[in-house]
Amino acid sequence: MKKTKKHNTKVTAVYCRVSTFDQEKGLRSQELALKNYCINHELNHRVWYRDRLSGASTNRPAFNKLQEAIFAGKVDTVICWKLDRVSRSVQDGINILCDWLKQGIRFVSITEQFDFNGLIGQTIASLLFGLAALGRESLRENTKRGLLAAKARGSKLGKRPLLFCKDIVPMLQNGMSIAEVADNLAKSRMAVYNTFKREGIDLNKLLRECKR
Repeated sequence: MKKTKKHNTKVTAVYCRVSTFDQEKGLRSQELALKNYCINHELNHRVWYRDRLSGASTNRPAFNKLQEAIFAGKVDTVICWKLDRVSRSVQDGINILCDWLKQGIRFVSITEQFDFNGLIGQTIASLLFGLAALGRESLRENTKRGLLAAKARGSKLGKRPLLFCKDIVPMLQNGMSIAEVADNLAKSRMAVYNTFKREGIDLNKLLRECKR
């Protein structure tokens, strides 16, 4: 009697991440978008990886398991909601994606519509991360020059708010929770609350109106 050979079918890894345990609604919204993408693209063999930790560090339980599966040859595609779900660090992001692509992994970010694969994918990913880093560095240099010029003119320098209600309200009106808004803006929930307090807007009243 002949033995039937087992074929190792590689899977699609679906990675989700939110910053804290209390952002379950944000996690569910990512999962729904990713599930719909997989269904629409007939990616039926998929394994889910979920983290509830900051993207500042790559030492995350589910992410570590994903890495193990990739380098064990069990994965052929990695899909995430946004590129920053993998890492918020430019250097870490470049290294992770390049390592994956060298393993023959296809990487897809559904929100940004990135689809990286092979050597061309490595080049594009490195270029995008590099441009992001240059943009941040240019912004820092421009800010320093502006502060020095203002100081030379005798202008009074002070800390200006970095978050405004006009940035937050449209997201709330679109059904996002405070936690989702904070995660999307890379701010804490307290920063969101303090913004409404600073501008004298009744947040509770606004939330009630958004639910109507």
